[in-house]
Amino acid sequence: MIRIMMVRNLVAVAAITLSAVSLSGCDYWPPALQAQVEQLRAELQTVTAEKAQLENQVASFSKVRDDLQAQVDDLTKANRDKSAMIGNLQNNLAAAQERLAKSVKVTMPKPGAPKPAAKVAPKAPAKKKAATKATR
Repeated sequence: MIRIMMVRNLVAVAAITLSAVSLSGCDYWPPALQAQVEQLRAELQTVTAEKAQLENQVASFSKVRDDLQAQVDDLTKANRDKSAMIGNLQNNLAAAQERLAKSVKVTMPKPGAPKPAAKVAPKAPAKKKAATKATR
């Protein structure tokens, strides 16, 4: 029983000693380790600056992308409007062609009917003669 008590006390003292040493830390840094730490800090600053620059570029590209997407949306809407307008004009043209075809069928004389004779008299260039006399 006394042995168990001594072992427990020894373990407690060892635990307290280890925790005290680990909490106090080591104030000595070897020069090579200090150089590595400084190099890592410099690299960290460089990478942080590059990260900030890349984030700015990403923000800029996002803005450009949003602007271009808005233009695409506007052009898509205009394309839909123009397509609807073209369809409407094609329908109107087809309807006008049908009306024209119907009106031509109605006004066309029958094949057996005589055609009216039309006399075409040549016109004299009376105005030309008058114009040439006036300029002299």
